[in-house]
Amino acid sequence: MNILSVASEVYPLVKTGGLADVVGALPAALLPHGIKTRTLVPGYPAVLHKLKKRKKVGGFDNLFGHSATVFSAEINGLDLLVLDQPALYQRDGGPYLDTTGRDYPDNFRRFAALSLAAAEIAGDNIISGWKPDIVHVHDWQTALTPIYMRFGSAPDMPTVMTIHNIAFQGQFGASVFPELSLPPEAFSVQFLEYYGDVGFLKGGLQTATAITTVSPSYAQEILTPEFGMGLDGLLSSRVDSLIGIANGIDADAWDPQTDPHIAEHYTAGTLKRRAANRRALEERFGLDKTPGPIFSVISRLTWQKGMDLVAEVTDDIVALGGKLVVLGSGDSALEGALLAAASRHRGHIGMVTGYDEPLSHLMQAGADAILIPSRFEPCGLTQLYGLRYGCVPVVARTGGLADTVIDANEAALSARVATGFQFLPVTADGLRLAIRRVLRAYSESKVWARMQNQGMKCDVSWAKSAERYVSLYSGLLAKG
Repeated sequence: MNILSVASEVYPLVKTGGLADVVGALPAALLPHGIKTRTLVPGYPAVLHKLKKRKKVGGFDNLFGHSATVFSAEINGLDLLVLDQPALYQRDGGPYLDTTGRDYPDNFRRFAALSLAAAEIAGDNIISGWKPDIVHVHDWQTALTPIYMRFGSAPDMPTVMTIHNIAFQGQFGASVFPELSLPPEAFSVQFLEYYGDVGFLKGGLQTATAITTVSPSYAQEILTPEFGMGLDGLLSSRVDSLIGIANGIDADAWDPQTDPHIAEHYTAGTLKRRAANRRALEERFGLDKTPGPIFSVISRLTWQKGMDLVAEVTDDIVALGGKLVVLGSGDSALEGALLAAASRHRGHIGMVTGYDEPLSHLMQAGADAILIPSRFEPCGLTQLYGLRYGCVPVVARTGGLADTVIDANEAALSARVATGFQFLPVTADGLRLAIRRVLRAYSESKVWARMQNQGMKCDVSWAKSAERYVSLYSGLLAKG
């Protein structure tokens, strides 16, 4: 079975969040099942720079007014197709934002081009000798692919649309529609029209053969007005085509037994060796070498991620005898609040702004607990990394966080199955209570070690999730 995966980012080439990790890891998990994936991504400068060895396999004479080349390349076992169109992708900023942090004004065109290229690859002989059986697209940036296929040369090929975060929908004014190279009937409620605008994600959800989300709970939550972000009605009408499949992680890249980014390797049976990573973490963040748990935050600093709640409880963490390390960037006010807390509590709170992949590994290996107070979370990968590294997750009871962390209530502790802490309501007081529960458990070394051990035994790899994708793909082909 051949799958064409289409995404706006893929690890290790370009990453702004968990989408890249999923797109980068799923192909390897599917391969043992006889499923081969080729992943189409834009030719951003960062991508082309890392792919020195690439081969031209196709192209377009006129893709939104410019010629474009399709290259094939391999990296870390990934079979890649790269759409090189300098007019759209050779930018000094990131994948979506310019150097000032603003959306590129032509994002609709940039990602429509990616979607159209994917549809043409699926339907025409763009790449000699290769054609997919199924096209799998990710988030709004590639959501026009099923529509281009419907109105183009691959109307009957099955498509899968994965929602990684329904809050990002790719909604643009109706004035962009004439530029999308689609027939007039595509601008209708059955396809792209969304309250008078053009809705990329809406169109993909309307048209894809199957819809997946990145956790079972999130698949249920987005059927409600609270979490559906205006698309709950559409999704409810397509509930028979909607399935939640929890993400996994790359268990080779995230392995405390072999991780090159940590100070000392360890296993569930050698947890005492984590102490060397704690010392390295204290050194990196300038923390006092005093007892008490180290809480960590590795996140975009946004309201969705609940980072305002973290900022509100920093004084409480220190007063209770804990320490805090933060890695992230985002909302300037939240950055400022957390930097101010670090200044107030030197030696007890440390912060690094931006994103640093090696440092994120050390934080999972050296911190005792990781705070993830998201107001909504489709899946989340950070808590899975925490489980893998014995860094106990403290999570809001929502979406994939609720699916993957077993709360340390009395029953779970007695049964020795607890792996972390869940809390509701998602407020500063809810987080404070959770932190107090962490402190109580941490004070009982055997209880704490048992929780770490149980978390490290969890299968957070892609193995089970890959089997569900295999079943989905196979079912789509059988219906075809």
